Amino acid sequence: MIELSHIEKRFGDNVVLRDVSVTLAEGTVTALVGPSGGGKSTLLRCINLLEIPTAGTIRLGEETVEFSSGKKVGWDAIQRLRRQTGMVFQNFQLFPHQTAIENVMEGLVTVLKWPKDKARARARELLRKVGMDHKADAWPATLSGGQQQRVAIARALAPSPRVLLCDEPTSALDPELAEEVVEVLSRLAREGTTMIMATHDLRLASRVADQVLFLDGGLIVESGAPKSIFQAPERERTKKFISSLNAGLSYDI
Repeated sequence: MIELSHIEKRFGDNVVLRDVSVTLAEGTVTALVGPSGGGKSTLLRCINLLEIPTAGTIRLGEETVEFSSGKKVGWDAIQRLRRQTGMVFQNFQLFPHQTAIENVMEGLVTVLKWPKDKARARARELLRKVGMDHKADAWPATLSGGQQQRVAIARALAPSPRVLLCDEPTSALDPELAEEVVEVLSRLAREGTTMIMATHDLRLASRVADQVLFLDGGLIVESGAPKSIFQAPERERTKKFISSLNAGLSYDI
């Protein structure tokens, strides 16, 4: 279970997240949608403590970390929580000097101190899972954007995190390449992988998510199943945002 209680994040006088509270069950997929600057990516980065919340509490599995202004969170507590998350970034962030399989192995060998043979076997298993086993020895520069993102997903899954965090995983890709990533994430969702994703791609959210949170101004304005949020939102702010995207989506949920 992931529980966020009264999360606030400030950058100086700028309040980016305001009293965000939500509980997310394991084995579910949650999509964070909303306008740019609404707080989606900041909320993701607060969950794995790439950004330290100004106030509130995060509970992830058995770990609970409390935050308050002027209180420094210990590095051990940060690491214990962070090790339960995997992060997929918008722009892939692969190491250019390492092959695909070496990128997936890196955290296992360097951070978790796995033997290289064991790490390589795990990496190859995950590359097969995301349809990239045939490119195991390829350099990132020779891969398409969709292929790089699939390698990045395998790397994030390598240490078996409790939750996979995806920050705009398809936004840097053209529609055809984005479809490759959507299919991989859909497969992971069907297998019960817990995911939280910030996205402007309503096709991705509608196909993969169990729950959608609409954020604006650092607040959760509305939440619900994808079909209700995208086809019959209750709040005027949500209606305006969805209509502005004019996505023309079809729903099979």
